[in-house]
Amino acid sequence: MPDPHLDAIQVDRDGGLVTVTLDRPDRKNALDTTMARELVQVLTDVAVDGDVRVLVLTGAGDAFCSGADLADGGPPATNGLARMRALHGLAQLLHDLPQPTIARIDGVAAGAGLNLALGCDLTLASTRARFSQIFARRGLSTDFGGAWLLPRLVGLHRAKELALLGDIVDAAEAERLGLVNRVVAPEELDALVAEWAGRLAAGPPIALTQTKRMLNRSFEVGWEAQLDAESTAQAYNFSTADTAEAMKAFFEKRTPDFEGR
Repeated sequence: MPDPHLDAIQVDRDGGLVTVTLDRPDRKNALDTTMARELVQVLTDVAVDGDVRVLVLTGAGDAFCSGADLADGGPPATNGLARMRALHGLAQLLHDLPQPTIARIDGVAAGAGLNLALGCDLTLASTRARFSQIFARRGLSTDFGGAWLLPRLVGLHRAKELALLGDIVDAAEAERLGLVNRVVAPEELDALVAEWAGRLAAGPPIALTQTKRMLNRSFEVGWEAQLDAESTAQAYNFSTADTAEAMKAFFEKRTPDFEGR
């Protein structure tokens, strides 16, 4: 990593930061079979790389991702379920990735492309970004985890409005609804992404991974189960060198140096 044999994405690494760029600008970075396969390959590698602290997902040109490439063809309709299961394997990999993820959105994010962005832990967008659950306009129902993600982000009735009407939402409205964490001017987006990615990369990897996992599962477990999970995670943290380093740094009035152990 980076892999010179990738055709539909670019992968760049700077220390503990990996940036994955969807790289089909002539197709508004539409998600085709090749791109999905390469994303699965990269996310699988990142998931087991203890030196990677944070992943940023973005798009080349003037789009994040316009959704599934309807001109891709793919297998016959009789194999549609198998095709969708393969695509949703990518959504599951992104959801389960141990490291924190940031979506950098500077342009259109629609359909599966929007849900790819929402599947990241944090979403940062420029004022020229726009968003749509466009599926209904194509005679389709939402996929790539949209029916799970949307109600958790914006509430059930807002989720239904977005999914059933398929309207295009501008960046300001997306921020108001809670689809994105922050919206800034295009010229400020890279600096904000770098700042947040740097903070995550400098954080305690083991503790952040456990927090991410517990938050992702918080809607599926009860109060007592969540307290048990937090107790187990915290007990494990206290056995790590990183927590010992954090305590030492606190008393020495300095920034801790986390090593992920």
